[in-house]
Amino acid sequence: MLKTLAEDFRIIFERDPAARNWLEVLFCYPGLQALLFHRIAHGLWGVKLPLIPRLLSHVARFLTGIEIHPGATIGRGVFIDHGMGVVIGETTIIGNYVLIYQGVTLGGTGKESGKRHPTLGNHVVVGAGAKVLGNICIGDHARVGAGSVVLREVPADCTVVGVPGRIVYRGSERVDPLEHGRLPDSEAQVIRALVDRIESLEQQLDTLRAQTQVPVRVGAHASKDSCRLRDRAIEEFLDGSGI
Repeated sequence: MLKTLAEDFRIIFERDPAARNWLEVLFCYPGLQALLFHRIAHGLWGVKLPLIPRLLSHVARFLTGIEIHPGATIGRGVFIDHGMGVVIGETTIIGNYVLIYQGVTLGGTGKESGKRHPTLGNHVVVGAGAKVLGNICIGDHARVGAGSVVLREVPADCTVVGVPGRIVYRGSERVDPLEHGRLPDSEAQVIRALVDRIESLEQQLDTLRAQTQVPVRVGAHASKDSCRLRDRAIEEFLDGSGI
């Protein structure tokens, strides 16, 4: 247990550029404090001691804002960054060197008994506000984008974004855990493809109109410049998504 706690402590300096000295990390990092409480509570839970493990997790929640059920299994080198609002359910299994940001829920769907919470592999990154729900597996080195809702299993080395979460394969490329700006936006890509298709159809319509010299109406408000890409709202959306 001491070796695991030492690894939890060490990984903070590796992954958080704001960590400056050991005293600051020990007293001012709620993620580390929540893990310390949990590892004690989990040991007591394993020997089936009543009340005390749940009481310890409740005290940890009050002090840190992080709720971890004492039945959850958490590997070594796990870093809960900031951590406010993190909820980890009873049958959750978290591998080694997992990075979890604030507002993350590793919960159940309310439809199952027994193993009803997710299993995270090694080196998984779960972005801020993401929800991973149900008895599903998240493969090694997978990344869950901020605000995503994941309801299905995710293979290793994949990125999940969106609501509901959509898998985006990244091949063998390794992305630094802190490079959130490189996560793709699958919804914006689909909208981009639809807008391109509309532009293509409008060009074909203009060609047909010129060849036949007969007015072709597509609606009451059809016009030569009817493409919605020119609407400011869509332009701003696509620009904001970096597409």
